[in-house]
Amino acid sequence: MVKVDRPPANNFVATARKIYNPIGFAKGYNFILWMISAGALLGFSLARLMYLDFDNIFCPADQNKANALPGECFYYQDTRGRVGILLHLGAILPACLLAFLQFVPAIRHKVILFHRINGYLVIIGSFTGMAGVLMIAEHSFGGGLSIQIALGLALIIFLSCICIAYHNIKRLQIEQHRAWMIRAWVVGGFIITMRIIGITTDKVLVALSPEQYFVSYSCSEISFMLNGNQSVLQSLHPSCTGANPNHHVLVNAFSANGTGNVDQAAAGLDISFSAAAWLAVAIHVFAAELYLHLTPAESARLRRVSYQRQLEAGM
Repeated sequence: MVKVDRPPANNFVATARKIYNPIGFAKGYNFILWMISAGALLGFSLARLMYLDFDNIFCPADQNKANALPGECFYYQDTRGRVGILLHLGAILPACLLAFLQFVPAIRHKVILFHRINGYLVIIGSFTGMAGVLMIAEHSFGGGLSIQIALGLALIIFLSCICIAYHNIKRLQIEQHRAWMIRAWVVGGFIITMRIIGITTDKVLVALSPEQYFVSYSCSEISFMLNGNQSVLQSLHPSCTGANPNHHVLVNAFSANGTGNVDQAAAGLDISFSAAAWLAVAIHVFAAELYLHLTPAESARLRRVSYQRQLEAGM
């Protein structure tokens, strides 16, 4: 438990200290920043552990019960898509849970061996999970070029930060290791903000009903969304006769005159997430630097520790 010499300003602070002092925080604002960033990552990961039951929860046979975005499971039927999404979920979700433990001060200070071993597991899980992303990015969130580049940029930033952090800890530059790991996981958490922005954008545009947004889907993909109901498919898109499953049709994403069915919902979400991804990446790059700017005392403390460790190691 962290010992604080300053008496609490009031009863609220005294009560709060009983919560954050035992897990290693000396200052309340550090705990709040940690809860916002690491807590969100933990909650998001725990909520998605059920997706590891892939065939029953994430992509069941009945697409009306699927938890993936409408139409995404269509691309997880082949070997590459299925392996990619399972590799991603199976690696990155445990990595996120373990990463949460890496940012608990009490663990870092008192259980150093666990922190080191756990760190290697987090790195392995991160790289493995990102390999899965590369396999499915072509069709994730609609698979448009814009979303692919946004995902690629976030992936490069995430893995680059982890590599730099690993190099820093090998050089006993502990404060830099902390900074780059914070950058990695704050940027990696953009996927949470992207969903919030994407879903909000979709709801706003559905309410506004603009006419100019369209997405192209193959007849076979729309048929998959409709659980293979050919009569409904033809009523929505008469050119989807079944003669050419690869025939593509345009789906109006938000118009009140659209199909009003799952294909229109898919189109709206695909467009919204494509824009949301870029905004979320930008927000999280800024948030990482803001976090570091707001915690200079910890950086200064670790800089002193780094200097002492380097002297002891003869560096």
